[in-house]
Amino acid sequence: MLMTDSDVRPTLTAPPTVVADGEPPTATPDVFTVRDLNVYYGDLRAVADVDLDVRERQITAFIGPSGCGKSTVLRCFNRMNDLIDIARVEGTVLYHDVDLYDAQVDPVAVRRRIGMVFQKPNPFPKSIYDNVAYGPKVAGQKGNLDELVENSLRSAGLWDEVKDRLSSSALGMSGGQQQRLCIARAIAVNPDVLLMDEPCSALDPIATGRIEELMKEIQNEYTIVIVTHNMQQAARVSDRTAFFTAELDDTTGQRRGKLVEFDDTGTIFSNPADERTEAYVTGRFG
Repeated sequence: MLMTDSDVRPTLTAPPTVVADGEPPTATPDVFTVRDLNVYYGDLRAVADVDLDVRERQITAFIGPSGCGKSTVLRCFNRMNDLIDIARVEGTVLYHDVDLYDAQVDPVAVRRRIGMVFQKPNPFPKSIYDNVAYGPKVAGQKGNLDELVENSLRSAGLWDEVKDRLSSSALGMSGGQQQRLCIARAIAVNPDVLLMDEPCSALDPIATGRIEELMKEIQNEYTIVIVTHNMQQAARVSDRTAFFTAELDDTTGQRRGKLVEFDDTGTIFSNPADERTEAYVTGRFG
């Protein structure tokens, strides 16, 4: 069946509730289920044999040294790798049990439901208002755009700072404000998931702190997956953490990304099961 913008976001189950007799809550539903994921750039296998699950309304962090495949895996979640001619994705990536790589799935609809915030702020050379309204306009959204823009900017913690200059160019904003504007722009098309690829790497500590606060504020509304080199950031904001590393492929002699360990963030940082994870989080390599 062809996946359209309206059905790419299936009806979700109700949030977990505490049952009688003090039993724990039911399991949090999985938004993404990844099995045997391999990503190739031409003949290079950049990521090998990744299995992981991303839970609904949680913040999941991907950490690891440069070149370990974190961003490559992230881009599989909204089919951004499709835009690279030599990229090839093998394995299974399910979104609410829908195979994102089925031939009948519309990647444009996927990207409306699974938004992305990039490493460097990339506002359009338009007004602050038009940056936020652009996506809904392109999607043909009806209704009150003024209200939508305001609500999106409020969700991004930016409304009070810009409400008196919505017609001003977004390029005149500070770096931290631009990044929050990009988050507001992503929120405006009503996504289910926000992917964040090193969203704070170009920001100062104050702006970084504001983005981290924002992630925690909105996680009850969105499932968030963040790639970060900042281990302290992962420890502060995420519920679960995946540690990737780059290892040598004995067959090709090339380095490839590999998922080493994936667990609750507290476990990854205080009691990891793999010595490579411990070495990385304690600063002995990476």
